[in-house]
Amino acid sequence: MLNTAKKWIVDTDWLADHLDAPDLLVFDASWHLPTAGRDAKAEYRKAHIPGALFFDIDDLSDEKSSLPHMLPSTVKFASRMKKMGVGDGVRVVVYDTVGLFSAARAWWTFRAMGHEDVAVLNGGLKKWISEGRPLEDMPSARRPECHYTPRANASLIRDIDDVKKVVEANSTQIVDARPAARFAGEEPEPRPGVRSGHIPHARNVPSQSLINDDGTLKDPEELAKIFAAHGVDPGQPIITTCGSGVTACILSLALAVLGQTNAAVYDGSWAEWGADASLPIETGK
Repeated sequence: MLNTAKKWIVDTDWLADHLDAPDLLVFDASWHLPTAGRDAKAEYRKAHIPGALFFDIDDLSDEKSSLPHMLPSTVKFASRMKKMGVGDGVRVVVYDTVGLFSAARAWWTFRAMGHEDVAVLNGGLKKWISEGRPLEDMPSARRPECHYTPRANASLIRDIDDVKKVVEANSTQIVDARPAARFAGEEPEPRPGVRSGHIPHARNVPSQSLINDDGTLKDPEELAKIFAAHGVDPGQPIITTCGSGVTACILSLALAVLGQTNAAVYDGSWAEWGADASLPIETGK
């Protein structure tokens, strides 16, 4: 992979070799859609990479918001990280059970809080298990509390007012990670009260198109071809969006691998935009 990829992606061999490093902390950041009928935390308790802690996307969120798993305040995030032993200078690796799904959301959250030393395990727990690597079913020992300094990186975060301005001016690329049928408005949204369609001027790059069958991210050359085929220029400013701000982070991760490290995520995504009848939408591909 390109040098930029090596910063944001680590493979299972690397993690196995560095698992006992004192400056490394691993998180299981698994999360599933409500329709999946899966309990990510219960699955973590049954099997996880040795030493991994659980990164609860729904709990590590803004509890004052009615929208799903919105980014928490820096104060809340710092408090939780401090208790789990994440300190300044700690290298963080995140993974999920699917291969590459919600781990990207945790990766973006750390970066949004100013923690740049974070990478995603390529292929996640799925690949780790397929290679016969060790698992744990006991609670991982927590590290001693340590100082953690969050520094909100506003360049990676967009809210509804930011997106309204972009739509009105048609000034920045908006890239939607949802499946093509949902983007086109041909399939209903899973959340009640949310319209079908997409944000005006948005382009559609389904997040799953960027991922191999084994759950790993496609090579940079393939990623570049996919974005180009959908009319997206990684060299220009980009806002990513999706259903609720999870798979949008897969797009931002793939773009970071290609060198676009400032692809911002619209945190409210379609759960917010699609629920507001006063906002314009488009349908079709």
